[in-house]
Amino acid sequence: MQTAPLSNRNLRDEIRDYWSDRAATFDDDPGHRISDGAEMSAWAALFRRHLGPPEGRRLLDLASGTGEIARLCQGMGFVVTGLDWSEPMLERARSKLPEVTFLQADAERTMQPEASTDVIVTRHLVWTLVDPAAAFAEWLRILAPGGRLLVVDGDFVTKSWAARLLGGLRRAPVNGQRTRHQRILSQVHFSGGARADQVADMLEAAGFTDLRVDTNLGPVHRAQARQFGWQKALLRRSEHRYAISARKPAPS
Repeated sequence: MQTAPLSNRNLRDEIRDYWSDRAATFDDDPGHRISDGAEMSAWAALFRRHLGPPEGRRLLDLASGTGEIARLCQGMGFVVTGLDWSEPMLERARSKLPEVTFLQADAERTMQPEASTDVIVTRHLVWTLVDPAAAFAEWLRILAPGGRLLVVDGDFVTKSWAARLLGGLRRAPVNGQRTRHQRILSQVHFSGGARADQVADMLEAAGFTDLRVDTNLGPVHRAQARQFGWQKALLRRSEHRYAISARKPAPS
């Protein structure tokens, strides 16, 4: 018997529970943890390129997970608040960064005051959004006029040339987590893959300006490759990964 599709509310709950169940081992994956040294420096350079000097600006890290991006941004000099819907993820973030405020909320419905932050950053969140148009409108609302947004994401659905090549050599095991992941992916907005041009168009439609799409993530990938096997390093470099920065218009 075919299972009925989840409602949007149930899908959001499923997304929260999926990441909660992964929290205990999330930092074991070098692709999630940011190693001190070359990788941290590469991430910091990317963020400075798009956000400029921190200068004590208020920064909201959406879908902060175990706090790795919050740790990066705090080290750069931003005044950081993290937000995530998964309490197990937040527990790990708070244990790393007890001086940072971490809030539990849905990144699509932050419950934050209007114009309450100067910078919003997200890493690997947009591809999971149920309603990105509503989320982008929400992010515009909570940004101060002239505030900056930085999205780091990718198309993790479309197989790159390297994935097609390696698919003949190695197949990922089918297990409970993979099944849950595929169930969620089939129902989110970007079920066919979050391409940079699509995301940028939706951000512009939401009211963001000065959009900049950056696919030069090579320094980050090279730093990560030192921790990956050759297959994962090759896959990472061949995927459609990007950063998009944008600005909330200031009153004229």
